[in-house]
Amino acid sequence: MTSAVTLRPYAAADEAAAIELWRRTWQQHYPHLDFSARVDWWRQRWRTELVPAAAITVAEIDSVMIGFVTVDAKTMYLDQFVVAPEYWGSDVGRILANEAKRLSPHGLDLLVNKDNARAIRFYEKHGFVYAGDDKNPVSGLAVNRMSWRQI
Repeated sequence: MTSAVTLRPYAAADEAAAIELWRRTWQQHYPHLDFSARVDWWRQRWRTELVPAAAITVAEIDSVMIGFVTVDAKTMYLDQFVVAPEYWGSDVGRILANEAKRLSPHGLDLLVNKDNARAIRFYEKHGFVYAGDDKNPVSGLAVNRMSWRQI
């Protein structure tokens, strides 16, 4: 029997697990890039930009982090949506998407890499629509702006 996914607020003690999950997930999706070399940069961004501004919800099974989502309800911006690769295609993504909508019930905006077709399909399946072209402010890569609004 598979254990249930539980959600809980992020705690400072989760930092190492969250950063490793981010690294592992992005490395799986972009194997040609060295995300291990980016961990120090990511840790700094995590601590100075995301943790202070966003509500962060952790998804767990048996007390093991398997995903998280960061939502700034003031700006309606969903910065990070991370699900462990072994849970891609499971209910974890749906559960985190619903939590993000609960945290920012009037709407959400996000940027997704144009070459990430899997993520684009996921967001579309969960009610997000294409809202224009943009450029990632960090990497400079082409991204889609996507939005979800409560109807």
